[in-house]
Amino acid sequence: MAPPPSLAPAESPSTPATRALLPLANDRPQERADAARNRARLLEAASRLVAEHGAEHVTMEAVAAAASVGKGTVFRRFGDRVGLMRALLDHAEREYQETFLSGPPPLGPGAPAVRRLEAFGVATLRHVTKYIDLYLEAEQCSTRRYTVPARTVRVTHVTVLLQEAGVTGDVELLAETLLGYLDTALINYLRNERALPAERLEAGWTELVARVTRR
Repeated sequence: MAPPPSLAPAESPSTPATRALLPLANDRPQERADAARNRARLLEAASRLVAEHGAEHVTMEAVAAAASVGKGTVFRRFGDRVGLMRALLDHAEREYQETFLSGPPPLGPGAPAVRRLEAFGVATLRHVTKYIDLYLEAEQCSTRRYTVPARTVRVTHVTVLLQEAGVTGDVELLAETLLGYLDTALINYLRNERALPAERLEAGWTELVARVTRR
């Protein structure tokens, strides 16, 4: 995996109202040039170790050694191992967000809300599957996994689409229910433990959306 550079946020989400509610994937303050270079060097070392050994075997100490810095430097930069894994996912997460916030329809703006919901689930299943090892390691903390900005983006996006589709009731909880189907641990279990094909999971998502939207 290449070191994840910082990307600018998407400028054209599904609706103007949505834009005001959506944070960036993993927003961070503007860095000095030297700090940004050091961060990129650490992420490059971490990415190399993930590619060679798998995300579950990468430690903060190993990243420090690979980057020829002290262990404390890595902890000061990323806080802990979960923070490091989230930083590695940042680039992929931002690209993924841009596809459903400002990309072409049916995933992006311009398609009916229900069609966008269907496309969103399929895109998310594929995205999480592609980066499953990193997501599993980044979601080790049972409380932080639900409060990171990237997940807030997904919840808000699905909530807005449900509202646009005319769904009534507690739409926020319905959005959380839909996102439960796209949970990383569940996807990993169904794909890697039960060996269910991707096509079945994608068809299941489409059926779930149809039931929730009462089509």
